Amino acid sequence: MIGQPLYKAPALTKGLEILEFLSLARDELNAEEISTGLGRSVGEIYRMLQVLEELGYISRNDNKFSITNRLHVISMGWSPIRNLVAAALPIMRNVSSMSRQSCHLAVESGVEMVVIAGVEAPGFFGFAVRPSYRQPLHRSSSGRILLAFQSLDARQLMIDEIRQSGQPIDDDALGRELNKISREGGSVTPSPIFTGITDLAVPIYIAGQVCAALTVPFIDGLGAHTNLASVRTLISSAAMNISNQVGLAASSGGSAP
Repeated sequence: MIGQPLYKAPALTKGLEILEFLSLARDELNAEEISTGLGRSVGEIYRMLQVLEELGYISRNDNKFSITNRLHVISMGWSPIRNLVAAALPIMRNVSSMSRQSCHLAVESGVEMVVIAGVEAPGFFGFAVRPSYRQPLHRSSSGRILLAFQSLDARQLMIDEIRQSGQPIDDDALGRELNKISREGGSVTPSPIFTGITDLAVPIYIAGQVCAALTVPFIDGLGAHTNLASVRTLISSAAMNISNQVGLAASSGGSAP
């Protein structure tokens, strides 16, 4: 934080620190682990943990805490996100129907990407990434899209914030990857998270700024109904359609049709 805050609200500060810390945690954490991570005593945070649990922002399992999707639900009511999802879902359903693959929409949330909408593959079998799924920006295909299409200055600021959160980064390798994505207008890469999946991801723009990433986690094999090249063409067209729909909604002051 730059400078001193004009007003102080210690309880609010503790509550927000807990939520941010749990949002970055990969596993459930107990009170001692949270207090150590925040540099506070258990006594300082215990009542706040109880209040956050009562309000539904965190959940408890065997005295270990994790964040719920309540903040995600609240954010979905924010007009820009609501318009983006309203515009994207019909187009995403068409992508899924034509490719027989799932797809998902992700946006930046601090140093992470968070999935805000998803459409499962038709049929009985498939792989899908569900809404509220989060990963550090540099460790997911969607997040790398959100990094790659920023200005160089904005990209570096985002990478610095990721590093400050404690995430290890190979600057040279990441820089080469982001530059390649930017040159090619998207990415076709093995999933950095899941084996056997190829992520196809493209940016969605609003008013000339990248605001989201549309991704298809492509599963190849005997049951595949199409190929990577066809799906890349499909999602590139879909991303452009979503951008146009959201732009129309913004200019008219309403929601996307």
